[in-house]
Amino acid sequence: MTSTFLFQNPFAFLLLPFAWTFLAFVFKKERRRSPVFRLTNFAALKVPGAPRGAASWGWLPKFLRFLAVTLVIVCLARPQIIDQEKRDVMVEGIDIVLALDISTSMLAADFKPRDRITVAKQVLTKFIEGRPNDRLGLVVFAGEAYTQAPLTFDHNVLKEIMGTIKTGLIEDGTAIGNALATALNRLRDSDAKSRVVILITDGDNNSGNISPMEAAAIAKDLGVRVYTIVVGKGGKVPYPAGPDFFGKMVYRDVELPVNTELLKAIAQEAGGSFYQALDRKGLEKGLHDILDQLEKTEIQEGGSYQNRTELFPPLMRLALLFIALELLLSLTRLRRFP
Repeated sequence: MTSTFLFQNPFAFLLLPFAWTFLAFVFKKERRRSPVFRLTNFAALKVPGAPRGAASWGWLPKFLRFLAVTLVIVCLARPQIIDQEKRDVMVEGIDIVLALDISTSMLAADFKPRDRITVAKQVLTKFIEGRPNDRLGLVVFAGEAYTQAPLTFDHNVLKEIMGTIKTGLIEDGTAIGNALATALNRLRDSDAKSRVVILITDGDNNSGNISPMEAAAIAKDLGVRVYTIVVGKGGKVPYPAGPDFFGKMVYRDVELPVNTELLKAIAQEAGGSFYQALDRKGLEKGLHDILDQLEKTEIQEGGSYQNRTELFPPLMRLALLFIALELLLSLTRLRRFP
């Protein structure tokens, strides 16, 4: 393990010249405002028992203020000690690629309490949080299919990516075969005992250059299980038609077909299961049931792990102490006359 000292925000030190110049200006202005007394002698100012040498410490309050301001700027620079360690981590988990349909039909508002895409993203984010020992990847598809995240243990990044997904990013359509093939390509080199594709869609295959059943056959040959989940229902469903005069979204019933037989056939061919979710609870239950059927395997992933220790808290407390001492001395022992 190696330790490194650094400043997280070193540009804060650029404030030092301005702060010191400002303090010099303030000190000079205070000195100019100091009252002047013309006396023939100092006998009248002599007080029996007065402390000797206090006047020689008159510079101390200003020095304490200077130190306090300097320490505050050092705190803004965020001094840190980073302990870095490289190690391999052995965990038991599953390699899972999530294939999510982001075609415009996912905007249908029959998937309570929101539209299909919003609820699917929320449920998948919760699913990611609950699988700390699984490597997860993400493929999105509409008229084409693209890998948004390869298999990874970095679930925070995966959740951030999930939050940015929306309809309209890809040419519209539903390329189920291409989505499945893209997901299988991410799992091709995996040595996990359980390799899984969870395909979530609301429609029928109408785009792409790979047939869904051909992709399912490839999954079977690779030993990858494919689980399919249909969100929403077929037939007429409320679909956003645009805002009205007052800016409120208007919905109209639109016929959106869904091919449940195709999705059942894909799951059966690839050794998985088919589920239909009509609401949030249905989708959560489908994902939970899928995981109950899977075996686990040890996966080794090497990486660098960092532990950051912030050093500014004690420095900030010291700066506050200097300010308190300055006020105390200025009001008591080193108080200026009059």
